[in-house]
Amino acid sequence: MSEEIEKMHCNHCSRQESCESGKKKARSEKEVKRMLNRLSRIEGQVRGMKKMVEENRYCIDILIQAEAVSAAINAFNKELMSEHIRTCVAENIKAGNDEVIEELVKTLQRLMK
Repeated sequence: MSEEIEKMHCNHCSRQESCESGKKKARSEKEVKRMLNRLSRIEGQVRGMKKMVEENRYCIDILIQAEAVSAAINAFNKELMSEHIRTCVAENIKAGNDEVIEELVKTLQRLMK
């Protein structure tokens, strides 16, 4: 496996308690920046909703903002899932680790509730 592919491959982290699955993924600086920008926008939208509640704004206005937050989270999840399939899943399958397919199926089932 090339060094570049190894960097994209999910690996077990050295401290199991650091994350739920015990895995980490190396991401490019560009990918991290893109993800953090999306999350910052979502965070701003949530802060806006909080301010709307504090200001006793009309329920429908808050609900519309909540739908925008939900759509932004869904867009983030779609992008992250696409990247996961292209990198982690594909590389694990190429390396003979078919367990990643069951992990993906379970994750998709959980997300589609």
